[in-house]
Amino acid sequence: MAKKSKKTKTSGEGSIARNKRATYDYKIDEKFEAGIVLQGWEVKSLRAGRAQLTDGYVQLHKMEAWLYGCNISPLITASSHSVPELQRRRKLLLHRRELARLTGAVERKGYTIVAMSMYWKRGKVKIEIGIGKGKKEFDKRASIKEREWNRDKARSIRTH
Repeated sequence: MAKKSKKTKTSGEGSIARNKRATYDYKIDEKFEAGIVLQGWEVKSLRAGRAQLTDGYVQLHKMEAWLYGCNISPLITASSHSVPELQRRRKLLLHRRELARLTGAVERKGYTIVAMSMYWKRGKVKIEIGIGKGKKEFDKRASIKEREWNRDKARSIRTH
């Protein structure tokens, strides 16, 4: 009889962190999935859920994508021989075609690349990035009004 494998919450698939401000501040047109280069203590911290993407953005330099502003705080039990940097730049792993597409969008069309969410996929850490343009103040008010209208509509349907 075969043993059933136990899946824990941290080793399986699931969300690590989300940037909720990204969809509020930017109109996201296209999304990409990228791998991320991490150090050992960062992976352990991510398993404990100690990451923030609120100020995360991506810059392109020499056909490489780098994540800035992502805060991964170290665990108390982290080893003493390495000095952890909370907000170091981290390299993103993308295909050449995707990098060319991102470069074209940023340089020609004036888009911004924003970190949307970080999650586990088959035991690896992936990050979802989106290209978008910044919203103006009236755009933000319109999206808030639409969200409240949808909430009220769902409430009225639920009660009747």
